[in-house]
Amino acid sequence: MCELLVLLLCAAAVNFARADFSFASYYGNHMVLQKAPERAVLWGYGLEGSKVMVVLQGEQENKVRSAHVQNGTWRVTLDPVEAGGPYNVTAFQLGPAEAKITLTDVLFGDVWLCGGQSNMYLQLSKVFNASEEQAMAPKFPNVRIFMASLELSKRELIDLPKVEIPWSVPSSELLGNFSAVCWLFGRYLYKTLRYPVGLVESCWGGTPVEAWSSSWALQKCGLEADDGSYLYIIPGETGPEPKRENSVLWNAMIHPLVNMTIKGAIWYQGEDNTIYHLDKYACSFPAMIDDWRATFHEGSGGQTAADFPFGFVQLCTPNQGHIIDKFARLRWHQTADYGFTPNPRMKNTFMAVSLDLPDKDSPWGSIHPRDKQDVAYRLMLGARAVAYGEKDVSFQGPFPAKIMLSGDIINITYTQTISVTKSKTIFEVCCTEVKQTCSIDSKWVSAPIMQWGPSSVQVSTELCEDIVSGLRHAWSDWPCEFKACPVYSADGELPAPPFTLNRWP
Repeated sequence: MCELLVLLLCAAAVNFARADFSFASYYGNHMVLQKAPERAVLWGYGLEGSKVMVVLQGEQENKVRSAHVQNGTWRVTLDPVEAGGPYNVTAFQLGPAEAKITLTDVLFGDVWLCGGQSNMYLQLSKVFNASEEQAMAPKFPNVRIFMASLELSKRELIDLPKVEIPWSVPSSELLGNFSAVCWLFGRYLYKTLRYPVGLVESCWGGTPVEAWSSSWALQKCGLEADDGSYLYIIPGETGPEPKRENSVLWNAMIHPLVNMTIKGAIWYQGEDNTIYHLDKYACSFPAMIDDWRATFHEGSGGQTAADFPFGFVQLCTPNQGHIIDKFARLRWHQTADYGFTPNPRMKNTFMAVSLDLPDKDSPWGSIHPRDKQDVAYRLMLGARAVAYGEKDVSFQGPFPAKIMLSGDIINITYTQTISVTKSKTIFEVCCTEVKQTCSIDSKWVSAPIMQWGPSSVQVSTELCEDIVSGLRHAWSDWPCEFKACPVYSADGELPAPPFTLNRWP
């Protein structure tokens, strides 16, 4: 306390208006810093060799931390602070160029990073019931928002080049331009946590996973060489485009954030990879998650967990009527080809299945469904179960535990009780003349649902005139209509995700 009093007395006697002393771009008034047990990291810029002292004043005892400016930057790690606030954070630069900066209305809570492409970027003003959603902003002053600008770089940056929305208390106007999935996830989560939530949006529409991955992550999957061959062939958007090049968004929009202490991340991306390195996604997506975790852990000095929780949205649907299976394959690869998460390759992850939320009349194109409420709610359930360890929270749709072929019937036993409606097309069997592994080019025929029990479904193989060599479920770009898939959890809330199974290796 004596050190604090001396510092405050010294501060009163000098002029504190120097532009060369500052916090990094993503600190500001109204921000949320990561709460205990983790420790929040603060850093910024200053005069080389100067001493910087940071004072936290608010609900808990005043805390002082100090550091010296080295290579033009300073950095301190606060003691753990319990959820709550508001606090003032004041940084003093001492020495030949005294300066002072105070950030006000700072809260401590959980900070979540929201990344991906256009379905994460889609603003709250574009979803169903947008005006009602925006009007609720004043009810959630402790859910704070921040948005990085759309930038790219050929090299890793240490700070964001530009900020689109600085840390802010939510308002109807601001939320109209903020990610719907990110906001709704945070809002739903706050209702459970009852303490502050910070949401950091850093995403860009029309981008592949390679753009968000470091060169290290790409090397793990043999993707480090960017030959500029990516062509995005739709009317008006034939590439290549700079924002789709390897690592350019990692460099400019993710790497600058790695010193920040975060609780976890959510992700909605994959549409671009249905036409670019599709069958590499089972490697590239988990590799990106691994790299984000390792780099945020190192960048925060070990404060961000080395296995921080990572949630993602399994892709919805493109245009109705397509019978190609690119989206089905991408959905499968999003799980590292396990079909569910968490799994041995993707630990501490959670998935929101969205294939039952199509929107053929969306004014933003059917690839951009307007029902982001269900998407965010399903993500929130996964976060409660995986990130917060809540027991008895149902967050996964039914997945097969056992599959048995007997005569012309396949019996599928699920991991949980289920709700079923009849379907002639949701299941398919692979028919081959000899015992062999099935592929996308194999002959697949419908396997109608015949009957079901509390946790099992029986499907018919009578349409297969040869050997039944495989089984798959919901394996199309548009497998079912809005909330009308045939197999759900017992409460009818969570759809069964797609799967594919070979009978022969």
